[in-house]
Amino acid sequence: MSWFTEHSLTIVTFFPLLGAVVIAFLGRDRTSSVRWVALLCTLLTFLMTVWLYFEFDSHRAGMQFEEFRIWMVLPPVNYHLGVDGLSLLLILLTGFLTPLSVLVSWSSITHRTKEFFLFLLALETGMIGVFASLDLVLFFVFWEVMLIPMYFLIGIWGHERRVYAAVKFILYTMTGSALMLAGILYLYNLTGTFDLPQVLDHLTTTSLLSPPAERWLFLAFFVAFAIKVPLFPFHTWLPDAHVEAPTAGSVILAGVLLKMGTYGMLRFCLPLFPEASRDFAPIVCALAIIGIIYGALVAMVQPDLKKLVAYSSVAHLGFCVLGIFVFNAQGMEGSIYQMFSHGVSTGALFMLVGMLYDRRHTRLISEFGGLATSVPVYSTFFLIVTLSSLGLPMLNGFVGEFLIIVGSYHSRALYAALAAAGVVLAAVYLLWMYQRVFYGDITNEKNRTLPDCNLREKLILTIVVVVIVAMGVYPQPFLRRMDQSVASILQRVEKRTLLFTERAPAGHLGAGR
Repeated sequence: MSWFTEHSLTIVTFFPLLGAVVIAFLGRDRTSSVRWVALLCTLLTFLMTVWLYFEFDSHRAGMQFEEFRIWMVLPPVNYHLGVDGLSLLLILLTGFLTPLSVLVSWSSITHRTKEFFLFLLALETGMIGVFASLDLVLFFVFWEVMLIPMYFLIGIWGHERRVYAAVKFILYTMTGSALMLAGILYLYNLTGTFDLPQVLDHLTTTSLLSPPAERWLFLAFFVAFAIKVPLFPFHTWLPDAHVEAPTAGSVILAGVLLKMGTYGMLRFCLPLFPEASRDFAPIVCALAIIGIIYGALVAMVQPDLKKLVAYSSVAHLGFCVLGIFVFNAQGMEGSIYQMFSHGVSTGALFMLVGMLYDRRHTRLISEFGGLATSVPVYSTFFLIVTLSSLGLPMLNGFVGEFLIIVGSYHSRALYAALAAAGVVLAAVYLLWMYQRVFYGDITNEKNRTLPDCNLREKLILTIVVVVIVAMGVYPQPFLRRMDQSVASILQRVEKRTLLFTERAPAGHLGAGR
């Protein structure tokens, strides 16, 4: 095993932070150098995530590229990293979106450019660290560290109500973090370790957790992740954060940060608390379906393009949560695929809205109309991304939604019917939005002279469209890499359920019920 292979996850995780340190030593007037350093670091990080993707053995169960070092002896906190099919795709998504965020901010960020790209690179390290951590304390550290750069990205480079949105974002997230930390400490007192695989082994093979304690712990973790998703009714911070954030902030927020919530549900809630997960599944599925319908209906009446896309995220992430809690392989694989797909499609929508805002300095739908005539290339890209977001077959959005609906049908036909209604509503608000912005007469003279996409923007959007089509036409390489991870989660849930069933007559767990 080569040195790079042995330390690949550490290198991928901290390489963006190294770039941030380099930027910190550059002078404020060297904005061009700052941009190129940020782009080079994020591109190299992306290439390393691609290497992880191709080196990952899809036939092996369990974690790969593991790194284990003792960090603290007492309490026993370890530097433990590893990836499986679940975290691999989200690390790849993070690596893919960050250089695009650098490119989309290339000319729009002119104020405190050095600090902006420094925070963006630090944020990438925090995000990758969250997905790679296999120690509960290490996971929590990355989870909290990631908040700081995003807080500043929104609070400094956002729009008019940026400070309000940044404070609201961090207060909501830290409230959930406090609950999760309490749950982590309880698990440590119970098992004597923070190492996630060891905690899983303790809880799977023993009866340490009584059913009431398991339910409370499930709620502590679940609420933290539901806020991050955000799942209805914990979603109210999201529209403000999206609308006020700069374009790169919105891309990363929608593309990666929201997925940390659904990732946490798959990584922690289901394996650690399978009985509680099944108990609460009807309630969670109901909230997910409410989010799908509610997000679509509210998006339909939004006058602001960015807020419309923000509420569409509430609906799309509702699909992801629904797929997780139907407890079958189709639903879970659809959920993971939808996480990746949503990151690409909605990230692209925010890029497109940001490009339009840079030209017109407004996001109000009523200010546009007839743009297909003045900016035909931009309009074409916007149409493809819109169709992918509403789930058109042969584009990436279809695969995940289809698998989730199939999995939901196997669980309960009503879930599938209501989720399918959400797909129809998505077509309504997205196509209606596109019609109002790009078709009809040009009523505002400013829209006649808008410049079409420049070379940099064409490069960004072409890359995204290629990925959208590739994921829609040939999803199997992505699905194959998550097969073992999904099977492992389902096996843990079934194993714990069997353990409970076998031991219940003895009175220990049965009395707890």
